[in-house]
Amino acid sequence: MGNDPTFSTDSSALWQQDGDFKSGFVTLIGRPNAGKSTLLNTVMGKKVAITSSTAQTTRHRFRAILTRDEFQMIIVDTPGLHKPHDALGEELNASALKALEDVDVIAFVVDASQPIGRGDEWVVEQLKSLDSKKICVLSKMDLVTSEQLAAQQKAAMDLLLWDAMVGLSSKTGYNVEAFVEEVSYLLPPGPAWFPTDMETDQPIEVVIAEFIREKILRSFTEEVPHAIGVAVDSLEYVRAKDLHRIRATIYVERESQKGIIIGKGGAAIKSIGTQARGDLELLLGTKVYLDLMVKVKKNWRRDENQIRRFGYGEGL
Repeated sequence: MGNDPTFSTDSSALWQQDGDFKSGFVTLIGRPNAGKSTLLNTVMGKKVAITSSTAQTTRHRFRAILTRDEFQMIIVDTPGLHKPHDALGEELNASALKALEDVDVIAFVVDASQPIGRGDEWVVEQLKSLDSKKICVLSKMDLVTSEQLAAQQKAAMDLLLWDAMVGLSSKTGYNVEAFVEEVSYLLPPGPAWFPTDMETDQPIEVVIAEFIREKILRSFTEEVPHAIGVAVDSLEYVRAKDLHRIRATIYVERESQKGIIIGKGGAAIKSIGTQARGDLELLLGTKVYLDLMVKVKKNWRRDENQIRRFGYGEGL
């Protein structure tokens, strides 16, 4: 993929460190739109996970790797836990809950600007029997008053005896480093599990597909985004031109949705491609030629095999 070190292919060997080095897995869990993916991007200092205000934005159990001199933190971003309405929703919930298994730290992310409700209580119930260290993260502090924050802190403390609690704002960066410090303190001693230059273990094709899907989520606000699946058909690096050629297919469930994505005279899909290309050029460090197609695959969200072919939930 050019010379971009972000997507390393060598994850077979443990990178030995001295005895003071700490390492471990940290799962971000919470309701949809709690701010998990935005927090992940802010911690990493670059965009590695897509974000939008649409539910089911995160469909993969995404792992990012933060390595510093003292620790290596493998951060697992998960789909927001919600009441499922189809096979896709059930698969995403299963993926999020599976990400709680055998991790060192669980970070329960709560939107500080929204009252803690039954959905949050249900998520915490899933955590109570687990041995992992648990930290409560009150996100979006830039949206609340000190009185609202105090009330949210009390409500969160009533749910569980946390090993740590941090209030932060991923948008402004406030207290994000405090979150990293708290998590690193809770990590056990251990080696670096991934090469020190590696920032995610996701296949590059999956990241590309997600960046394309993000632009659709942000361009359309009605039913269409939920019916979207994206797959990369081919990825080729042309060394002579320092260019990546990418062909990808956007799948929808109905012909009417196909028309919306394409738009009048192809205007909508052209806009999606232009927006996505900008992010992909930053991601890959080269120029990008992006060819997008739209196909109908009826009711794919109710087809477990198709869901997994897209790599959503426990797919791939």
